[in-house]
Amino acid sequence: MGVPVWLHYVPGTVFRTSSEPFKSHMKSFTTYVVQMMKKEKFFAPQGGHIILAQIENEYGDIERVYGDGGKPYAMWAASMALSQDTGVPWIMCQQYDAPDPVINTCNSFYCDQFAPNSPNKPKIWTENWPGWFQTFGATNPHRPPEDIAFSVARFFQKGGSVQNYYMYHGGTNFGRTSGGPFITTSYDYDAPIDEYGLIRLPKWAHLKELHKSIKLCEQALLYGESKQLSFGPLQEANVYTDSSGGCAAFLANMDEKEDKLIVFQNKSYNLPAWSVSILPDCKNVVFNTAKVQSQTSAIEMVPENLQTAVGVQQKGSSSLLWSIFVEKAGIWGEPDFVKDGFVDHINTTKDSSDYLWYTTSLRVDESEKFLSDGTHPILKVESKGHAVHVFLNQRLQASASGSGSNSTFTLETPIHLGPGKNELAFLSMTVGLQNAGPFYEWVGAGLTSVKISGLKNGTMDLSSNKWVYKIGLQGEHHSIFKSDGQNDVKWTPKSEPPKNQPLTWYKVIVDPPKGIDPVGLDMQSMGKGQAWLNGNAIGRYWPITSSLYDKCTSSCNYKGKFFPDKCRTGCGEPTQRWYHVPRSWFQPSGNTLVIFEEKGGDPTKITFSRRRVTNVCGFVSEDYPSKDLESWDKNITNTDGDAAELHLMCPEGSIISSIQFASFGNPNGTCRSYRRGSCHHPNSISVVEKACLHVSSCAVSLSKENFERDLCPGMTKSLAIEAVCG
Repeated sequence: MGVPVWLHYVPGTVFRTSSEPFKSHMKSFTTYVVQMMKKEKFFAPQGGHIILAQIENEYGDIERVYGDGGKPYAMWAASMALSQDTGVPWIMCQQYDAPDPVINTCNSFYCDQFAPNSPNKPKIWTENWPGWFQTFGATNPHRPPEDIAFSVARFFQKGGSVQNYYMYHGGTNFGRTSGGPFITTSYDYDAPIDEYGLIRLPKWAHLKELHKSIKLCEQALLYGESKQLSFGPLQEANVYTDSSGGCAAFLANMDEKEDKLIVFQNKSYNLPAWSVSILPDCKNVVFNTAKVQSQTSAIEMVPENLQTAVGVQQKGSSSLLWSIFVEKAGIWGEPDFVKDGFVDHINTTKDSSDYLWYTTSLRVDESEKFLSDGTHPILKVESKGHAVHVFLNQRLQASASGSGSNSTFTLETPIHLGPGKNELAFLSMTVGLQNAGPFYEWVGAGLTSVKISGLKNGTMDLSSNKWVYKIGLQGEHHSIFKSDGQNDVKWTPKSEPPKNQPLTWYKVIVDPPKGIDPVGLDMQSMGKGQAWLNGNAIGRYWPITSSLYDKCTSSCNYKGKFFPDKCRTGCGEPTQRWYHVPRSWFQPSGNTLVIFEEKGGDPTKITFSRRRVTNVCGFVSEDYPSKDLESWDKNITNTDGDAAELHLMCPEGSIISSIQFASFGNPNGTCRSYRRGSCHHPNSISVVEKACLHVSSCAVSLSKENFERDLCPGMTKSLAIEAVCG
């Protein structure tokens, strides 16, 4: 949405309803953007590339919550957009009552059953989610390429016009830009092109093959008549024929478990479970969504052996020189204000900082029993989000946070009170702001209750105490992460930086990692905080570990409807260990890396890592579809009855240095975990090594010259290869 925080504080403003201040600012912003586009001649009637424009997003799902203001606002938004005179159609995603001529569209994992609210509107799928976002403390979701291809093929089979991926290229929430509480700095989304710009195989290639196959059906889909045929309760075909005799067919098996054999136009076709076969000529299968024939690439974050990264000394160089600055726990400088009771965190900071200090004091009588018997009072803190660090007399006592699904949390911890005056300081933190759902601008954060039990007079409630407040950090205020930051803060040089120390800023000069590979900053050794390179905000880091008891899968069954928790990895591992640092941010030497650590960690173990393809795998069977996709640049070919070939390719600048696995027969498993089956050709390794060793790319044919056909009679055989790129 891109709605600025300041708009919430304009008197009388309520977001996304018939609020005159909101509508006024929304119209001004929309008009400003449209005029910018017109000035640059970006719209299609001007010769540009913009063919559609969108107003609002997924408002139809919550329109009724806004009562009498909901529908009038949606109609106003549509009318206001049309008045902009862009010359291109306007769309409203998930807006079921979009007025003509505005087109309502679908956002989902599946949109084959979606129908626009008028027969005069095209069927458009604006967001096909090829993965899902990740939240701090959670595992990593993945969507199988077979299922994405199935959903797309079904959409076009059922009359779809336009389909778009969200996201096709993963991204990074640099700085504090993440949308939604606890969303990670990485917004990789398991996209076909990853956050670092590397192609994710086989997902990227499988979808490329899919769309090339659909394009072969273009004439019949655009100009043909559609007919549906049924072959069973979960098997059907849609056939498109045009006046010139052209014909294209989609054969679908929606069964989640069983393959099915059907007869279509007097020919038998085997349909794997949860798949669509595409026949551009109504005869030959050129693509089946369940058969991934393209190369799989294993991508790793590889630390430099002799890097000048943080904490690692390059051979022949002098030790890295560190500087530190330690924040005071509590009020630095003058207080911003004093108030009895609590204020809302977001309404106070107005998103100028993640951080807000809540501080108060209490006195402990020397006669308290816990001072002599070794017991400790219990501090209980309740907060509506998102996270907090508790300091008592300048020492960190405990930390707590909510989660992606629930920002509210409660912390109970023993504390070490001393006789006399004790200073309590709470560093309250936001981790991204609410950006979806009804009335999201009213979702708050910060402390709601602070109590101490275990005292001789019972429980002490500090909630209504006099609280002293300070917005942000001293280092933030002085922009010490910038090279031109103010000099009001004095950095202290250190030959060895302190470890496990909270509220500490670290600064060190580093050289860039060698080569051209994308770079990630490995923050596994740290607690929680933010990082900058040469003044550029890398983002929030928080290598919080996901639960070992979450549901993770070693392999993902693509069959059946996908949902974000279906296929997850990384149980018991840091949610996000590496943080993308664009190569363009580096200077040839003398780069300033600044880290602010909230809780405490070991900065000497921070490293840069290069993201690169280390292994490539391929798997192909004898029954690969036999129709060549015209001039298609394929990974796998099987043309006019010739034997299928398996193609492997290492990235530019590397070659296949060894073969980790090769088996022709009935191998099983997935890339990096292939296993021999009961049938295995003894010459598998030697055949593959002859074709592939010490070259950047190779092709291995399943021909009888390589693998004689009397091996395991009656069995459909496959070839699996894993190669190392070096």
